[in-house]
Amino acid sequence: MVLAADLRGPVGLELARAVDQVPGERAMPGGSRYELKWDGFRAGVVCTNGEVLLWSRNGKDFTAKFPDVQAALQAQLDVDCVLDGELVVWTGDRLDFDALQQRMVNTVATVRKHLAPQQPASLVVFDLLAIGGVDIRPMRWTARRKRLEDLAKRWQPPVQLSPVTADLSEAREWLNAFKPTGVEGLVVKGATTRYQPGRRDWTKWKTRDSVEAIIGAVTGSLRHPDLLVVGRYRGDDLEVVGRTTTLTDDQAATIGELLKPAGTRHPWPDQLSTHWARGSKTPLIKVQPKIVVEVAADQALQAGHYRHPLRLLRHRTDLDPYDVETLRSD
Repeated sequence: MVLAADLRGPVGLELARAVDQVPGERAMPGGSRYELKWDGFRAGVVCTNGEVLLWSRNGKDFTAKFPDVQAALQAQLDVDCVLDGELVVWTGDRLDFDALQQRMVNTVATVRKHLAPQQPASLVVFDLLAIGGVDIRPMRWTARRKRLEDLAKRWQPPVQLSPVTADLSEAREWLNAFKPTGVEGLVVKGATTRYQPGRRDWTKWKTRDSVEAIIGAVTGSLRHPDLLVVGRYRGDDLEVVGRTTTLTDDQAATIGELLKPAGTRHPWPDQLSTHWARGSKTPLIKVQPKIVVEVAADQALQAGHYRHPLRLLRHRTDLDPYDVETLRSD
């Protein structure tokens, strides 16, 4: 049987929408199933005739960046299959997202010789999309999970099965136990739901007050920005939602390497009136709105805009602008 194109790679992945509260045990179709939300790179894994390829959520082949995980999968998978999971790196007892980022910005040779041996990656698997040449995405989550658990019985690290529970109290206990490791929150799925690539039928709830936004402009200079002005889309329009505090020298250097000047069609003005410049007009350097960053934010919002400065946590090479939550169009 020939699998659909989005199962041969790049793999079409189902997505999750952010929620403010954890759904109850009966909130999802067929009952809620709770999984930990790992702080890593989402990955679709295709195993065909003993060869393994890893695809990012935005369709990039990053197999060469994870030779350790590829080798482990090739050694442990004895059947053609397509998996959905999360690539993570542990540094001691904590998840290390920066170590993942380092793999993406360094050469394949550097990854193989230094990064993979020194900070090996793991794959946490939470769904099975196809097995033995059969597309099982139309099956209910419970049926897919049973087949995934059967497949995972003999797995050894760095390949592992993500735990799941139908008990919300147990899920909260897991969160408390794993909080020191950097686990982000919970992903909640319906027990009777089918796997639908591109849909946001899953929900995700984060324990930490961080959000993603798109860099639309900076102050200072393009190569060494003082701070970032970030936005989100409302329909087709990119709106300013906030600005960061002053960047550190390291942050400015890292972000500056990623930015490209905007063309004439950038929707924002050349200057903004801001309380953070004592009411004056602050000149902006507009950039191509293609870089996603994660920022720490409080809950002081006005029409989706942050009233207080945001704190840059990291840039998200694994996300594209269309992955960022949009503003509601009322």
